Amino acid sequence: MASTTTTAVNLEQVTYFLVTGASRGIGAKLAIETARKFKAGSVVVLLARSASGLESTRSAILEVNPHVTVVTSSVDLATASKQLLDEILNKSLLGRTPHEQFGLAYVIHNVGTIGNVERKAVELDDRSEWEEYFATNVFNVAVLNSCFLGKFGTVPQKLVVNITSKACIAPFASMAFYCAGKAAREMYFRVLAEEEAAAGVKVLNYSPGPVDTEMTVDIQARSSAPGIREYFKNLRDTTTILTTEQTTAKFLHILENGLFKSGEHVDYYDH
Repeated sequence: MASTTTTAVNLEQVTYFLVTGASRGIGAKLAIETARKFKAGSVVVLLARSASGLESTRSAILEVNPHVTVVTSSVDLATASKQLLDEILNKSLLGRTPHEQFGLAYVIHNVGTIGNVERKAVELDDRSEWEEYFATNVFNVAVLNSCFLGKFGTVPQKLVVNITSKACIAPFASMAFYCAGKAAREMYFRVLAEEEAAAGVKVLNYSPGPVDTEMTVDIQARSSAPGIREYFKNLRDTTTILTTEQTTAKFLHILENGLFKSGEHVDYYDH
């Protein structure tokens, strides 16, 4: 495991922080608890489709840290163009020059959808459905990441976090979309870590474990695989399903103590 001097991240500094899927669930909790640590002058940018959910997250952040600027943008990452994403980044800077203002540029790619879990892999024969799924979960994640690093490449410290899943390394019945998307997405970030190490970019692929969110409620209700439905039902019945608070606390512990090697897959249960 990497030493603390290699990948440990100091969050108590002036930071530019972008979180996707920040309107609810893990994304909202990660945004709130991370932003709590930033110094005055930091900028927090929240992206998601739900404007009301983003406003709720924004209010919660300002309650725990009134000294940061919080910018929200309601955007559909399935269809957002590179131009729109660049525009969002530019507007959020409020005319400031990144390398003069921020010690850390930090993005969490949390956006994610489960896809169609009512059909088996062999039944997923609609190309447009595949394209829409990958546009949200892979293609525009990569495009946004390029925009972000292009804009903040001169900032002294750069941190890229991909919220991944055990599903990127293990197959789960009824979850072909999710497993395939997570696998493609994590490999993109692993390549990024390999290529950008010399540029000082740290990459963490964090797998948050099974968490009590709307997504896992949806899987439990709609999955075509009885075993998957029973798995999530059992986690809830025995209250062993993780909370967003638990997985966020573990994530911050891993990050601040450098308990990861850049690019590697780190699961909640690894520590």
